[in-house]
Amino acid sequence: MNQFLNILKYAKPYKSYAIGHIISNILYALFGALSFIALIPMLDVLFKEDALKVVKEPVYQGIGKLNEFYKDFMAYHINMYAQDDKAKALLFIIAFIIILFLLKNLFSYLAYYFMVFLRNGVVRDLRNAVYKKTVELPLSYFSEQKKGDIMSRVTNDVATLQYSMLPVLELIFREPLSIIFTVIMMLIISVKLTVFVFIFIPLSGVIISRIGKSLKRKSDRVQKEQGSILSILEETLTGLRIIKGFNAEEKFNDKFEESSTRFYHFSNKLLNRQNLASPTSELLGIIVISILLWYGGQLVLVEKTLDGPSFMAYIGLAYNILVPAKAISRGLYNIKQGNAAAERIQEIIDTPNPLKDKDNAIVKTVFDSNIEFKNISFKYEKEFVLKDFSLTIPKGKTVALVGQSGSGKSTIANLITRFYDINKGQILIDGTDIRDFTTKSLRSQLGIVTQDAILFNDSIKNNLKLGDEHATDEDVIDALKVANAWEFVKDLPEGIETNIGDSGNKLSGGQKQRLSIARAVLKGPPIMILDEATSALDTESERLVQVALENMMKNRTSIVIAHRLSTIQNADEIIVLQKGSIAEKGTHNELIAKNGMYKKLVDMQNLG
Repeated sequence: MNQFLNILKYAKPYKSYAIGHIISNILYALFGALSFIALIPMLDVLFKEDALKVVKEPVYQGIGKLNEFYKDFMAYHINMYAQDDKAKALLFIIAFIIILFLLKNLFSYLAYYFMVFLRNGVVRDLRNAVYKKTVELPLSYFSEQKKGDIMSRVTNDVATLQYSMLPVLELIFREPLSIIFTVIMMLIISVKLTVFVFIFIPLSGVIISRIGKSLKRKSDRVQKEQGSILSILEETLTGLRIIKGFNAEEKFNDKFEESSTRFYHFSNKLLNRQNLASPTSELLGIIVISILLWYGGQLVLVEKTLDGPSFMAYIGLAYNILVPAKAISRGLYNIKQGNAAAERIQEIIDTPNPLKDKDNAIVKTVFDSNIEFKNISFKYEKEFVLKDFSLTIPKGKTVALVGQSGSGKSTIANLITRFYDINKGQILIDGTDIRDFTTKSLRSQLGIVTQDAILFNDSIKNNLKLGDEHATDEDVIDALKVANAWEFVKDLPEGIETNIGDSGNKLSGGQKQRLSIARAVLKGPPIMILDEATSALDTESERLVQVALENMMKNRTSIVIAHRLSTIQNADEIIVLQKGSIAEKGTHNELIAKNGMYKKLVDMQNLG
């Protein structure tokens, strides 16, 4: 129940729909009870000879005689219209009953109508909150979680809430009010029968709940949009490093919320049409019953071949109370069923973000002098990957990091971008600890090109504009030229508007990597981080990409993490890492002359 109350917090922005829902339910419950109690004067007309003999308007004499007052009041006013004509009185009562059922079903539909916006609004906001928190959480969180499990929480668990726990919102006022009004009418008619009915109802409710079946309809548009939501989520989790590195969280939030809002509108239309089916069918049903009642009345009044029991109205009320009682029982079960899903969703929302900006964080706008790694140490789990690592990179210089796998090269890239925070020491930019900067302004100073060119299912232009959403087409083309990518983009049928498919699967590895470089170029940051940007390429692609990288690194400070040593021979300084510490450093020629670890790495790659 606590999780259910927690989910209800998301209903606050939809108070106006909640008020409309409550008012509609009060009127629905009232007219629902009155529609059955209205059968009493009809039965009196049918089965009592003196039913219309009330010539004086009755006077209310207290709650104990409310039933007699109601009968006499109705008889008096019906007789004023019918003038002792029972057939005319019968038609009047039947019309009155139809009007009551019409009003009941009208307010039933309005209650569902308001609830659709309330329920779907809660689902949309809850899904958006989980997605937003997913984007904000650091990469360390996702290294401990399964991607599929997170996707399941955002999609399946939210859907579970939508179809199990959240429908209970409809029962909070509707069903209890229906029961209260019905019980009041039942007590007015007979206290003894009411006590008997409340012994019988629980057993009937169990039997009916076992027999009853609920039907679910699906809309193609809703399902298609749901697939779109899942696709955006999958791309987000796959490309989270690039999204964070290019400060594109807000753009992807907007993209996700647009799709989620479309799903919200489609669901509203779908469910409102479905909700119209129930009151319509009931209204049609009561019209048919009214016709049958009129014909049966003719048999009683004219042919006198039928005998109507005096408690028909009461039977109708007793049956009417079974439906809300069953719904409440089912609702309590659904709350328990949805509780696990709510816990899984809330677990993500409540997860603290250790990389959250400080309250007085500095907005970094320019890069002036140098980057300094000052005695830093870092571990992912138990063993330190970096140990007392120190390095200073002056502005405008290119520093290459080489070493065997696991030596800590890529970790340095993860730390300067604050995908992770160091355990010890400081990383300084222009003498200020990067933890004192806002994360967004820090990453705006950095450009990232990774080994896996992470691209999204969109046009070439939109992929590049992650770096600068205000860039013109000319800016995009200029960046493509610098990255040596314009030569193949200009030959595509739609040029920069060409959609490159899921993860850029319509392009070769070299083409994808050059687009990744162009994206970094378009962003135009003063500091570039190249994390094994050519290691997955063939020789021809490597040559083209290497030229693009050299173009990009001109007049910039660059940190190059290299596997292929041929790509970093012109670096201003090469750092050789071994087990998280600096083993050697110097230029290419200096390190070759030392005949140490770097020389061995070069010889292993047959570069001589």
